[in-house]
Amino acid sequence: MDPQVREDIYRLHAQICKALADAKRLLILNALREGELTVGELASSLELPQATVSQHLAILRQRNLVNSRRHGVNVFYQIANKKVIRAFDLLREVMAEQLAKEQELHEAYRGAAASSE
Repeated sequence: MDPQVREDIYRLHAQICKALADAKRLLILNALREGELTVGELASSLELPQATVSQHLAILRQRNLVNSRRHGVNVFYQIANKKVIRAFDLLREVMAEQLAKEQELHEAYRGAAASSE
């Protein structure tokens, strides 16, 4: 593969990961997994200021993670590609496995510390 093409691919990958590296944006994506919502609906359900939700949606839209459509005065947002939800769920599984391993280590450490007393 051409080194420039490879670098461009990894740069795009990093930009997408950067867009996902915010808890509020992950909350927004999770809320949109069931279907499209307006900024107001998202703000209300997530208990976040509408301006905050709008700013995060703009970042997600720039990275093509969400689409928007206007209907009258409302703008509806939806996940651009359902594979994003699969990736979201896979990352959750990885996180759960890591937390379980950390818990095992913590319990083993506590057990070793208790037996040495």
